[in-house]
Amino acid sequence: MTIRRIVPNLHAESGEHLATNRDFYGLLGFEEVMDMGWVSTLASPSNPTAQISLLTEERTAPVVPDFSVEVEDVDAVYAEVVASGAEIVRDLRDEEWGVRRFFVRDPGGRVVNVLTHQS
Repeated sequence: MTIRRIVPNLHAESGEHLATNRDFYGLLGFEEVMDMGWVSTLASPSNPTAQISLLTEERTAPVVPDFSVEVEDVDAVYAEVVASGAEIVRDLRDEEWGVRRFFVRDPGGRVVNVLTHQS
């Protein structure tokens, strides 16, 4: 299994909080690389896999995940996770913005968004 990146997902109470947090992380050198209104991803210009996502909500799932793990083959990871008996919070599916993903709860109760970018 190949892990491509891990991204913390920070919940913002509103669009105003999202903008305030975006400005704060800009002070640390992050630049916005994606803005979908309800989610904004910030990345380091010198290391684009160093990222933070800010979310006001989760549009296609029941909960905002605690962090995201991008893997090379999400279908293979999903099969392993299901076989392990771990709690699937949201089934595997394709999203309109070009990712295939599912959510799983870890033993500590955190929700992990596991995804692959589609070609």
